[in-house]
Amino acid sequence: MSEIKYFTPEGLQKLKDELDDLILRERPRIVQAIQEARDKGDLSENAEYDAAKEAQGLLEAKIAELQDLIFNARILDESKMDTSKVLLYSTVKIKNIKSNMMMTYAIVPEKEANFKEGKISINSPIGKGLLGKQVGEIAEIMVPAGKVQFEILEITR
Repeated sequence: MSEIKYFTPEGLQKLKDELDDLILRERPRIVQAIQEARDKGDLSENAEYDAAKEAQGLLEAKIAELQDLIFNARILDESKMDTSKVLLYSTVKIKNIKSNMMMTYAIVPEKEANFKEGKISINSPIGKGLLGKQVGEIAEIMVPAGKVQFEILEITR
């Protein structure tokens, strides 16, 4: 049995859209490539056929993974979230103690992370370091550039 994962409504819809794309667009494209390779004759020495079959196997594995993820997905009720500490789906405003630079990040599951949109993975060093912290606390986080201290300024949903 797969573990339950929590998503925002938008995050779950994005997964469903990706699954639809794989099933409705990619699967027929690969089936067509297999058919074209098969039409070229001897399959025992047909690299095109082998590559298409391998692509089909990878695609079917990805489809199965997404179907399992969607089946076990739960939508998080953001109205019941605790904003006293940083949790999954918290939006947190932090200040780098050394540079005084302020940043705002939403803490999201790995599948929803998008740094350009300010969404960082709960499994990232910063995400892990902020988890459970409260407003006013200092989080010391080891990042590739070394240890950085962030002050938690605000936590919202």
